[in-house]
Amino acid sequence: MSDQIKFIVDNLNKEPFRKNYNLITFDSLEPMQLLQVLNDVLAEIDPKQVVDIREEMPEQTAKRMLSLLGILKYKPPGNATDMSTFRQGLVIGSKPVIYPALHWLLQRTDELKKRAYLARFLIKLEVPNEFLQDETVADTNKQYEELMEAFKTLHKECQQLKTSGFSTAEIRRDISAMEEEKDQLIKRVERLKKRVETVQNHQQMLKIARQLRVEKEREELLAQQKQEQKSQLFHAVQRLQRAQNQLKSMRHAAADAKPESLMKRLEEEIKFNSYMVTEKFPKELENKKKELHFLQTVVSEPAMGHSDLLELESKINKINTEVNQLIEKKMMRNEPMEGKLSLYKQQASIISRKKEAKAEELQEAKEKLASLEKEVSVKTNQTRELDGTEVLKGDEFKRYVSKLRSKSTVFKKKHQIIAEFKAEFGILQRTEELLKQRHENIQHQLQTIEEKKGISGYSYTQEELERVSALKSEVDEMKGRTLDDMSEMVKKLNSLVSEKKSALAPVIKELRQLRQKCQELTQECDEKKSQYDSCAAGLESNRSKLEQEVRGLREECLQEESKYHYTNCMIKNLQIQLRRATDEMKAYVSSDQQEKRKAIRNFGKNKKLYEKVMVQI
Repeated sequence: MSDQIKFIVDNLNKEPFRKNYNLITFDSLEPMQLLQVLNDVLAEIDPKQVVDIREEMPEQTAKRMLSLLGILKYKPPGNATDMSTFRQGLVIGSKPVIYPALHWLLQRTDELKKRAYLARFLIKLEVPNEFLQDETVADTNKQYEELMEAFKTLHKECQQLKTSGFSTAEIRRDISAMEEEKDQLIKRVERLKKRVETVQNHQQMLKIARQLRVEKEREELLAQQKQEQKSQLFHAVQRLQRAQNQLKSMRHAAADAKPESLMKRLEEEIKFNSYMVTEKFPKELENKKKELHFLQTVVSEPAMGHSDLLELESKINKINTEVNQLIEKKMMRNEPMEGKLSLYKQQASIISRKKEAKAEELQEAKEKLASLEKEVSVKTNQTRELDGTEVLKGDEFKRYVSKLRSKSTVFKKKHQIIAEFKAEFGILQRTEELLKQRHENIQHQLQTIEEKKGISGYSYTQEELERVSALKSEVDEMKGRTLDDMSEMVKKLNSLVSEKKSALAPVIKELRQLRQKCQELTQECDEKKSQYDSCAAGLESNRSKLEQEVRGLREECLQEESKYHYTNCMIKNLQIQLRRATDEMKAYVSSDQQEKRKAIRNFGKNKKLYEKVMVQI
């Protein structure tokens, strides 16, 4: 115990608690202070637990701490079934209850933080089956479960990434490499912009490219919307199928039912609903109102300490003793009328309890029936999707059951016959074993008699001789049969050979003529082939010569075309220079001073150009 307290004090003095306790001060803490310390540790694990327990009711504190300890899977020491003492110790702030809890929490704080974080998202909310019958509630519950599974997978991936061992140096290297790639991409974009600026209508082309990108993004959005609409259509079809199945079942029930049965059923439902509305629900409502009033009074009262609880417990004990005394006095009187009334009251209370119990059972049966009908509809849809066949109902199901019964009777008869055969087989096996034993005994007696007479082995040799003679006779019969069969086979083969020869004689004559024709045709084919090869070789040589000539003419044509384009360009340059010279002469000769100033020779910078132009002219 001292080691446990020392461990708790050491951990509470560290970050993030900083309590500055020692063993004496910690051991001298009051129950409320101990509960506050436990609450601080729980608040470090789950931030939602940050509460001042002086402003909270003891029952609420105990309930909140118990729920969190249950989520964290804390098991109190000692007997696990004695949870009432643990709850009572937690409400009172008992040291034997709080010290082990603190020790367990401080040992594994990081692990419990993770568990408390996951509990916020992974503790499933239980929805009653009554509400799940609604389609919207069922769909939202399904989405909730899917999101829970997605959270599980994402959390696993996050943990794997945390434990994968990426270092900061590698991340910095990756960032620097990405920045270099970014700079290279910026330079490449600038180069491409410069190239594009020289192209005609580059602004229009860039605008068209932007429009193309926008249209592609729009196409992706439309594809996504199409997929969502497909899923919505699929869900709508499923809902329609469910509604159609319900409509079919209701129509089938209405068709099979009679008016008398329907009236009885409606009367029973009306009686049950009237009982629920007039008797059960008002009682439950009054009980709930009483509980609410009691809770409001408890909330309005100030927070009670340990001494107040002890006083209340003593008052309750006194009132219980007074009640017991009054009951004993009443029992001692033994008044006959009151006894009868008490009997009637007891019977009435028993009947009312039974009625309430039966009503609850009926309500549960109805809920169970609704859930089973839902499961049946789901199973029928699944079977229809798998096999394409509908589930049997009504008369068809009765016929199917009658067929099964007839088949079961046939099966039972066959099974009985098989059992009889098995019994006979066992009897025969037993008789065979007995006969074998008797045979062995007789053989043994025979051998002893032969040994006495001095002719041991006589019976064995006699049996062997009989067996050999029987085998020899069988072999002789087989040889005779085989010789007869072989002679018949030879006769048949000879007759077949003669028939085939007579049938193949005209065919052989035709084959000889065809062979002669084939030899003549092969000779002609060889001659034609040699002629074809010689002609093909000559044509191939002529084709190669013509290809060489065509190649040379094409090269000459290309050279002439290049010369033509060069001379054409030179002529255009000379025309431009001549036009410039004529303009210069006109400007120089003209009487207008402004035009003279435009002349090239009047500009100092363009004198060399002027001289070059004049030289070229």
